Amino acid sequence: MIDIARLREDPDSVRENIKKKFQDHKLPLVDEALELDQKQRAAITKASELRAEKNKISKSIGALMREGKKDEAEAAKAKVKDINNQLPELEKEEKEYSEKLREVMMQIPNFIDSSVPIGKDDSENVEVERFGEPKVPDYEIPYHADIIERCGGMDKVSAGRTSGEGFYYLLGDIARLHEAMIAYARDFMIDQGFTYAIPPFMIRSSVVDGVMSFEEMDAMMYKIEGEDLFLIGTSEHSMIGRFQGQIIPSKDLPIRMTSYSPCFRKEGGSHGLEERGLYRVHQFEKEEMIVLCEPEKSMEEYEKMWRYTVQVFRNFDVPVRQLECCSGDLADLKVKSCDVEAWSPRQQKYFEVGSCSTLGDAQARRLGIRAKNDQGTYYLHTLNNTVVASPRGLIALIENNYNEDGSINVPKVLQPYMGGKEKILPKD
Repeated sequence: MIDIARLREDPDSVRENIKKKFQDHKLPLVDEALELDQKQRAAITKASELRAEKNKISKSIGALMREGKKDEAEAAKAKVKDINNQLPELEKEEKEYSEKLREVMMQIPNFIDSSVPIGKDDSENVEVERFGEPKVPDYEIPYHADIIERCGGMDKVSAGRTSGEGFYYLLGDIARLHEAMIAYARDFMIDQGFTYAIPPFMIRSSVVDGVMSFEEMDAMMYKIEGEDLFLIGTSEHSMIGRFQGQIIPSKDLPIRMTSYSPCFRKEGGSHGLEERGLYRVHQFEKEEMIVLCEPEKSMEEYEKMWRYTVQVFRNFDVPVRQLECCSGDLADLKVKSCDVEAWSPRQQKYFEVGSCSTLGDAQARRLGIRAKNDQGTYYLHTLNNTVVASPRGLIALIENNYNEDGSINVPKVLQPYMGGKEKILPKD
């Protein structure tokens, strides 16, 4: 959510930002917000004037009575009564305008950073840098589901019976490899100075509204029927929500945390679910990182964060690249974002395994998260980034560590989490 003062001062910059995001259908929101803001301020001003007049008249009534001016005193009382009758309606109007204005403002996209490339959708994202040499072996790499099933590591048929399409059982050494990745990512981030947390896996609607746009919520979130609770799509949601309504001493910034959680997503729309494999599913696990920092430090933190993900995947012997997200591919709250994509030797292309974003003060404004220094309070900046999300990360690891005989090399950094196991062998 942008600052209403900026909208008042420079509405054309807001319109230009909307155009850069190719969301021209939202342009009318600017005038709607300005009109609501004007009406709300007028209601506030009128109510304040009436309260001031009421106080002045009320103070005069006693003096008029003492002076024997009963008729004037009665007229003053009638005036006070009339004001008392007007105030509730003005207060109601003020509340209605405030609620409508907030609803409109929450639909206006955040200002993107000047460095963001302009483009309509993810097809116009820009590759920035590669890490590790993408290789294609001289033997065929099967589809990841076939590799995993040959190792006795997956059962989607039974999951279909228990839970439906989009769910899975991981078994044996594959399940252990999956957990090893998450555990290593946790310990890696702790070594970088991040505080580890396991957050709530359900959050209230007030937190959902604070951390994401309406469009994202409808596309992603599962609602718990009959309760004001949603299953989280990422632990970023509950981790940022932890600070809702808080004033944080500036001396305590930056706050850097890494968190584990299962994640639940509808994965509806044009992409759909993956019938056999694990790329698009309703449930997965993730190690996440978040940062709350001073506004002038957010870009510095952003650059550090995505590089952590690169290092983790390089330690898994997986080549990756950084892809800068263009304006049309940014969610409404994001100022700047990039994807970390892993090399798929089977498909001979890269695919997304992580996403790093700075959201400026958008989430902080929505959730009322402020910092305080000697000069007063102000909204801080929030950032988030995927360390490892499995099973996508698991797919990348398996393909890049697959051997011609069907075995999978366990990267050295994961072997301690696998009881020293160096390879996962096929069952046949």
